[in-house]
Amino acid sequence: MRINLLSLAHKMPDWVETAFNEYNQRLPKHLSLNHVAITPANRNKNQTIEQIKLAEAEAISRHLKPRQLHIALDERGRNIDTAYVAEQLSLWQMQGDDVNLIIGGADGLHADIIQQSQQRWSLSPLTFPHQLVKVIIVEQIYRGYSLLNNHPYHRE
Repeated sequence: MRINLLSLAHKMPDWVETAFNEYNQRLPKHLSLNHVAITPANRNKNQTIEQIKLAEAEAISRHLKPRQLHIALDERGRNIDTAYVAEQLSLWQMQGDDVNLIIGGADGLHADIIQQSQQRWSLSPLTFPHQLVKVIIVEQIYRGYSLLNNHPYHRE
């Protein structure tokens, strides 16, 4: 099983990479996240938001393969908590299929990516910058792993 974090983003600031790497190295190798940075669509004044989102969807789709679980991170998705992330980690480990967690561009994900996704997660009703979402996801994967293993990192 492999967990891929697909994100449409330009180069991340050093603090994001530092935080991501800190949590990612705490995970066992079979659960560590593989970050796939996808270049966002070039924007110009003649393009509509729909055209930009479609171009980004095409770039994302090149990384989606059959027999993988695709999870769109979307503000209209299911509100999740740490216990749910832990449950999902447990299922993913039993099923053994690769998982793609997909972070959209500045305008969100195109409907095509939403339709290709078996799940939609909302991290919060708050709006987060994409850089922070990358850190939140890896931290929650680590926290879910800690919960499954009765590690003192997780407290209820």
